[in-house]
Amino acid sequence: MNPHSVFMAICAQQWPGLEQEYVFAPPRKWRFDLAWPKDRVACEIEGGAWVAGRHTRGPGFESDCEKYSTAAILGWRVIRVTPGMIKIGKAIKLLELAFQKK
Repeated sequence: MNPHSVFMAICAQQWPGLEQEYVFAPPRKWRFDLAWPKDRVACEIEGGAWVAGRHTRGPGFESDCEKYSTAAILGWRVIRVTPGMIKIGKAIKLLELAFQKK
């Protein structure tokens, strides 16, 4: 099983109510990779950070800033992680902290 699948399985087991690709600001089509709507906690897995992916280039970065700012205004705690953070266990630790702060 790849680290991403293991991560999602742990999240689903540890924190019930997980939804994938959750649209959080209709009518906008913005989605969170993982979300717990009842708790207003979301997790975004940021790929491409080391290869000049969409999230690190101008237009993509600006779009992400708008998305994450809107999420904060709407009361969401968005935990942003990379695949590397998932592999070494940092992503789970950050989510643990987010759920402790509810």
